[in-house]
Amino acid sequence: MYIDIVPNRSSPPAVLLRESSREGGKIRKRTLANLSALPPEAVEILRRVLKGEKLVPAGESVQVDRSTCYGHVAAVLGTIRRLRLDQVLGTKRSPERDRVLAMVVARVLAPDSKLATARGLGEESAFSALADALSLEGVSEDSLYRSLDWLLERQPAIEGRLAAKHLREGTLLLYDVTSTYLEGRHCPLAAHGYSRDGKPGKMQLVFGLLTTAEGCPVAVEVFAGNTADPATLASAVQKARERFGLKRVVWVADRGLLTNARIEAELRPDADFGWITALRAPAVQALREEGVLQLSLFDQRDLAEIRSSAFPGERLVACRNPLLGAERARKREALLAATEKELEKIATAVARERRPLRGQDEIGVRAGRVLGRFKMAKHFRYEITDAAFRFERDPGRIERRGGAGRHLRHPHHRAQGEDDGRGGGRGLQEPVTGGAGLPLHQDRPRRPPASPPHRAAGPGARLPLHARLLRRVAPAPLPRAPPLPGPRPRRGRRRARERRREGRDLAGGAAQEGAPGNGGRVSGAQLPHPPGRARHRNQDPGPCR
Repeated sequence: MYIDIVPNRSSPPAVLLRESSREGGKIRKRTLANLSALPPEAVEILRRVLKGEKLVPAGESVQVDRSTCYGHVAAVLGTIRRLRLDQVLGTKRSPERDRVLAMVVARVLAPDSKLATARGLGEESAFSALADALSLEGVSEDSLYRSLDWLLERQPAIEGRLAAKHLREGTLLLYDVTSTYLEGRHCPLAAHGYSRDGKPGKMQLVFGLLTTAEGCPVAVEVFAGNTADPATLASAVQKARERFGLKRVVWVADRGLLTNARIEAELRPDADFGWITALRAPAVQALREEGVLQLSLFDQRDLAEIRSSAFPGERLVACRNPLLGAERARKREALLAATEKELEKIATAVARERRPLRGQDEIGVRAGRVLGRFKMAKHFRYEITDAAFRFERDPGRIERRGGAGRHLRHPHHRAQGEDDGRGGGRGLQEPVTGGAGLPLHQDRPRRPPASPPHRAAGPGARLPLHARLLRRVAPAPLPRAPPLPGPRPRRGRRRARERRREGRDLAGGAAQEGAPGNGGRVSGAQLPHPPGRARHRNQDPGPCR
């Protein structure tokens, strides 16, 4: 059987199902069915079946080995091109620029190491259609690192384009730093410092980021891992002044960056540079004790602008956040309860009858560990002796720490064109830190700084909390009591029982036999020696069983 298509002169061709046979040297055809009403697809399928082909469902005949996603790649690449970020990196297309764009897209889609990114851009191990979208071929880990070197050479030009596009005179500049640890020891900038990742044993790098008021990054710089946060501000100010050509801006940073020393050294010499930062807790407490800062200021609104003679020519904006105050009070109460629970264990160990904790040093070390763990030493009053430990909360200190000063945030910046009437009072007056930790202004008498505690490690070393606690409660050294004997090990007790049993057996045998050769003495009645200790000074006690 076969399908025969017969053309018609004035109508569509006829599709016929026929069979043919040979009779007497002639070929005869017989029409079995007229298939003209069937669609062409069905006719084609029937034709293939008649030819002997085996038709199976598409799901069984096609096997998908690997597919790459394209939608998220197109979304990120479209956003980059709409922001003209590719033009910021380089005005002309090059393999290095394409690889940098690939690393940017990969960082957004699937952050990973350079080795994993290179594998994800490979032909056989691609995780997306990113390599096809950027026409990348033969991407390796070394090529990605070479592209980063290419990018580093163009960093000043890239930052200049970003600054020209996003920064204007009189704008706000937001600056902050962070750090990250790294593996290895060959990075010239890697050093040990304050670890924000909670890995003090790892070397790290410090990054300084400069952004616009909307948070758009403009410049970034890498510092050594042991660089203090305030020390990075000078480089950012110099970059904004010299490279970006900004004459009048307002710097915004936290209280750890914009310290009094940095303000005096970097910002105050330029009359057109302002700043917005936050006061530290001792300075806020000083304003409260001075009477300038009162809770009645926040009866109607959560914001209040105040003036203080300690900060001539400065605007102080106080903000009260009741939700933050409630959260801090809850956290403080939880820490106080946890500290009391641990201190109660120490008090119980001191007061127990069996093997009590004794010694002022030992009790102080245990208490210092607890107070240092929860950072609650300032909220407790305690008394430590050789045989007693008493503690209680300090309600006055807790009330002061939980008052208005703890719930008020005080950002301040220099008021432009203001003067305190004494001349030259445009900026922040530098406070003098006294022994109590509160700012003492220049018209108050200074207290001589306390000498640092002496330690063998050097004059600048700081005693741990439990050692400072001992210095406070026990200024004079006391004779150390001899340590109490600890419990015997079980194997020693078992050996003692065996020796006593052997002694009783020997005593019984000697009583029955009379033991004439021993002068009438009963050798088995001798008390057993403690396990693990020789009977004589030079005698080996032998192994314990």
